[in-house]
Amino acid sequence: MTALLTVILSFTGALICGLMPAKSYKSIRWIALATAAAGFILSAICYSNLSDGKFADKFEFDWIPSLGISFITGYDGISLPLMLVTGLVAICGVLFSWNIDTRTNHFYAFYFALIGGVYGVFLSLDLFLLFVFYEIAVVPKYFLIAIWGGVRRQFAAMKLVLYSFGGSALVLLGMIALFFLTKDANGKALETFSLVALQNGEVAASAQYWIFPLLFLGFAILAGMWPFHTWAPTGHVAAPTATSMLLAGVVMKLGAYGCLRVAIGLLPEGAQEWADYVAMFAIINIVYGAFVALKQDDFKFVIGYSSVSHMGFVLLGLATLNEIGLKGAVLQMFSHGVIGALLFALVGTVIYTRTKTRMLDEFHRLIDHMPGISWVFIAAGLASMGLPGFSGFISELYVLIGVWDGVSESSLSSWILIGAGLGILMTFGYTLVKIHEAFFRKSKINNATKESTTYPAMTMPEKVGVTILLGASLLIGICPWILTDKITPSLKLLKLFAN
Repeated sequence: MTALLTVILSFTGALICGLMPAKSYKSIRWIALATAAAGFILSAICYSNLSDGKFADKFEFDWIPSLGISFITGYDGISLPLMLVTGLVAICGVLFSWNIDTRTNHFYAFYFALIGGVYGVFLSLDLFLLFVFYEIAVVPKYFLIAIWGGVRRQFAAMKLVLYSFGGSALVLLGMIALFFLTKDANGKALETFSLVALQNGEVAASAQYWIFPLLFLGFAILAGMWPFHTWAPTGHVAAPTATSMLLAGVVMKLGAYGCLRVAIGLLPEGAQEWADYVAMFAIINIVYGAFVALKQDDFKFVIGYSSVSHMGFVLLGLATLNEIGLKGAVLQMFSHGVIGALLFALVGTVIYTRTKTRMLDEFHRLIDHMPGISWVFIAAGLASMGLPGFSGFISELYVLIGVWDGVSESSLSSWILIGAGLGILMTFGYTLVKIHEAFFRKSKINNATKESTTYPAMTMPEKVGVTILLGASLLIGICPWILTDKITPSLKLLKLFAN
């Protein structure tokens, strides 16, 4: 029951923080930090206990037997990296929000309600339960953005929720279809939402061809797939820093995880039928996101569209439908989780609280006025760019090798590989351009104070947060086997590779 404790603890932390008086914000901070740290520690224990690719630490009881609904939780090598990144981002979100003193109790109540929902999705082994946690994760996002967000926060919050519920409607239709159309060896409908039972059942190929796009698209909307991506940069920019970190670091991964666990995991023939189309949209994600990021003047919008581009690599890895490509997709979820969260933390808190602006035209050679912070951001930018030694390099390498294998087997067109290469070049381009504009270029606006201003160094909570996230990227970049040894056995058990 160790894994399930991450959910219970998160909701308990939300309740405790919510019931405490707002004036006790100092105590609330430490309770929040302890709750987030405990979630990561429990995830680390789960890591040490996972010995093979099968679901571990299963907890089960009948919930609504008449509807074939059970409360079943567990984890494997696919969900484990996402549990770990959730714990890391949760800790760092608290650290980078250390100075929040406005309705701190309510902020952390919604914060941990969101985290509890996220853990619940990754642990659910029942489709209905997964859907419940998926919806639970939607509600806190609205309040976190609408109450503590910045410019156009209510618009951004409503847009995010509407897109999320739209995707959820498609997912619900797909789930109901699986409930009635998945059959056992005797041809009898299983009429269950259990992922394990559905994994062992069969769905006619003709049904898979139309159920798969419902499920995949429904989940992919939350993953930021073009052309349903616009909620992501809008929501990221309006959200407070900790929420931006969660949105980029883990919430977008809910969609990608659902695509892999449910759509691909249960409908392999449907996945093969639609793989080329998924790859096409993935390439558009990568190239379009990179191009739009290049044209942005708001630093947070740059990171927002960068997230859209990097999630394109996740979708591309999923489209390969081979072991190495899917491994790259899961690694990319972890990698972008820590790097994306770090970039939003640096732009939304570290740089903004000192300069009081996010507009690149207003920055005046920040390297001269905040050298330590500047070099940290440059390192994070290089990690996002996929520099060898960081997790982004190895994850994208796995994806590209998976695409190459797909091309050699004629399951993917060669232009997809070319498009992926173009996307990587554009990622290099916009990253270097924006680093130059922010840290090395003179301001385009005449302001004498900018030339003489010296900004304070990072606070201790900021330093700890940066160390955790950047260290995690370096660790996996140098020692990817820490995760791949857990991911690979679980991928091999997918229905996709049964034959």
